[in-house]
Amino acid sequence: MPAPHELDGADAGGQFLRTAVSLSVLENEPVRLVDVRGDRSTPGLRHQHLAVLETLAELCDADVSGAELGAETIEFDPGHDGGGLAGGEYAVDIGTAGSVTLLFESLLPLATVLRAPLSVTVTGGTDVAWSPPLDYFRRVKLPLVRRYGIAATCEVDRRGFYPDGGGRATLRLAPSTIEPIDLTERGPIEGIRLYSTESESLADRDVASRQAEGTLERLHVGPGAFGRGTEDGNVTERADADGAADRRAVELIERCETTAASPSPGSALVLRIDHGTGIAGFTALGEREKPAERVGEDAADAANRFLEGTAPVDRHLADQLLVFLALAGGQVRAPAVTDHVETSCKLLAAFGADVERKRDGETAIVSVASPLDDSG
Repeated sequence: MPAPHELDGADAGGQFLRTAVSLSVLENEPVRLVDVRGDRSTPGLRHQHLAVLETLAELCDADVSGAELGAETIEFDPGHDGGGLAGGEYAVDIGTAGSVTLLFESLLPLATVLRAPLSVTVTGGTDVAWSPPLDYFRRVKLPLVRRYGIAATCEVDRRGFYPDGGGRATLRLAPSTIEPIDLTERGPIEGIRLYSTESESLADRDVASRQAEGTLERLHVGPGAFGRGTEDGNVTERADADGAADRRAVELIERCETTAASPSPGSALVLRIDHGTGIAGFTALGEREKPAERVGEDAADAANRFLEGTAPVDRHLADQLLVFLALAGGQVRAPAVTDHVETSCKLLAAFGADVERKRDGETAIVSVASPLDDSG
């Protein structure tokens, strides 16, 4: 039995744990993590982290120690023989408003080692703070990774907002072969898609519609020649001789407003921007006492900052793509080297990935020349 990878989570959060355990399954190599979520005010495993650990352990029949709430040291030894995962149908109840999408993120790379289809239905929070809203996962991330060979779909049964959760969604994966990723240049802006969701209890206030309007009015590109732009779709501050901003219209491809049954009142908005080489997404969640229009404006503000730069993906997606980069090789331009990116790169290197980070102006290019051997 190989010695486990000794990993220190003292300066990392839950993503470090999730990625480490996913890599353990992918590479069929044991891990030992200490100081789990050590930089958080409440360190150790919370409900959503425990759900990830237990679900991945069940999928590969792993030996696990430390699988309990509050645990700060865990050991995970995959039980599969290196021949891949059997697939099947599973159900997981996180038990709180813990994030459904963060569990899905941990499962998504496993498509590359499946021998048969896998279906996992998860109950918990679908649209909660500190995690991607469900529409970001299924409308932004999944379409992008499918371009590189990941066969995945997501079905929504019920939304779950904080604090009660109670949402339910199903991730379906099929055996997949991922292709090298090349996301370093942004193509022309081609269109925008808008997904605004309200719980039934907020429908009489037209929250979903008001969120969408707040986004479109604030966004620098869009229908009705909103915003400033150049012919290649990148936003600038260039003005003509009269001092008026050079404005460019971008097609609104899709606007979807949903009223959803949910145990808790809540709302979410996801803005997707399509361009010639990739996809970027921007999100905002409703808050008590916060006008719905302002929720939409928050997502638009994040998108406007993205449009002023040159990266082809948003900062969250850049980070989430790194595990796929390690598996397939290639390169991704990140809008910035965040703490998450730095931590993820170090973790991938610990498993043997040849990761290189190179700053290029305000962005950074993360590349993997020699991908991990995922054959186990």
